[in-house]
Amino acid sequence: MTNSNDKLHHGEPIECFLPETSKVYRDDLDDYDPFVNREIRKPNSNFGTLIHLIKGSLGTGIMAIPLAFKSGGLIFGVIGIIAVCFLYIHCVELLVGTAHKACKRYRIPVLGFSETADIVIVNGPPAVRKFSNFARNYIDCMVVFHSLLIFCLFQIFVATSLRDVINNQMQIAWSTGVCVALVTVPIALIIQIRVLKYLVPFSALSNALMIIAFGITLYFLVNEPVSLDNRNLWPEWERLPFFVSTILFAIQGIRFVLPIENKMKHPQYFLGKFGVVSQAIAFLSVLYIATGFFGYARFGDSVKTSITLNLPKDSGVAEFTRLLAALAALSQMGLGFYVPMEIIWRRIEAKIPEDLHNTAQISIRFGMMMILTAISVSVPDLQLFVGLVGSFCASNLVLIVPVTLDTIYRWPEGYGQCGWIIYKNVILLLLGFLLLIFGTYSSIRRIIQTYEWNSK
Repeated sequence: MTNSNDKLHHGEPIECFLPETSKVYRDDLDDYDPFVNREIRKPNSNFGTLIHLIKGSLGTGIMAIPLAFKSGGLIFGVIGIIAVCFLYIHCVELLVGTAHKACKRYRIPVLGFSETADIVIVNGPPAVRKFSNFARNYIDCMVVFHSLLIFCLFQIFVATSLRDVINNQMQIAWSTGVCVALVTVPIALIIQIRVLKYLVPFSALSNALMIIAFGITLYFLVNEPVSLDNRNLWPEWERLPFFVSTILFAIQGIRFVLPIENKMKHPQYFLGKFGVVSQAIAFLSVLYIATGFFGYARFGDSVKTSITLNLPKDSGVAEFTRLLAALAALSQMGLGFYVPMEIIWRRIEAKIPEDLHNTAQISIRFGMMMILTAISVSVPDLQLFVGLVGSFCASNLVLIVPVTLDTIYRWPEGYGQCGWIIYKNVILLLLGFLLLIFGTYSSIRRIIQTYEWNSK
């Protein structure tokens, strides 16, 4: 018998594919439990998984939430964050739920993001099967592109924060490029960690530092009377895509979801009303609302890309806060590098002699870091790409892909009473494509306008 995983990698229907005339799902006929059959050397606890999920979404993006409120308004901003967080949870449940059901149906203990797409599409309606390899490669490329661009954004954030503090305290004029070179040294060490479990302490440290920085920042935002005069309460429609894109950028954790879930000791507690995902997003939504509301209410239209940049430069506490936020982002970069390297290494591992695996890992990780550092030094205004990352990458990975996979997997008759699931999925797909088109257009126009203004 041909191995199912071999067929999966070659884009062929696996042998347990059900004929079109079948009206019984394999899930109902087989008691195969993928969770029991997983072999994980160093699994994460529920708490460790929660820490990773929070850290995956609690980065410098939270400091950009006040900028989103500038586009969305105070009242709509609160409503919008709650709505987007619920939407995010639902899409994560679609993605992970589809992966779980596919694992059970096709007797595979674990599936990643692109592998889930491959096996679902290759066993879907005949008209879509030929797109399985394309879907697999597209998702891998999108996840890698998303992860590496965010890596650059974090690197610039750390370097900019360090530059501002050093220049202000020492009365010198170091450039962003010099500070990027400085932070490259610790980054080069952090990104060499290859086991997810060993990144838990870094994620925990990053979470703690970011929460402390958030708390101090919130103190600065509320220590003086907040006036709502001249503050937008509702969005201008043309700026609504930027609002949603910024929130999705802040969450940004979809690329971590399956790699983290696949390393759980008890993956059955990942989903559900009180599952690990719901706990993480509920906690994050409170932080997002508080930061966005008070940040925009305090600074109004003068709010910057990161709210920490609005803090007074003559305050030692404010300078300390900027350093904490920078250190928190620095601690997260190991986790940010884990996912793209897992994808890249999976594709090239078999082509490298086993005795050279360690050397190859070190060389590839260091070489990629140097390329990304060169990009960060050459284009220090990557903060302008926040909306682009949210609209282009997140609309694909958070909305379009999970909904599409859920729709294909349920074929031919798993769409609920009166087919309500297909109608719901069509609405979500339309929302995803609208965000992709209008959000990407709005972000690119903003980038062009900024560079045109700077060139004058």
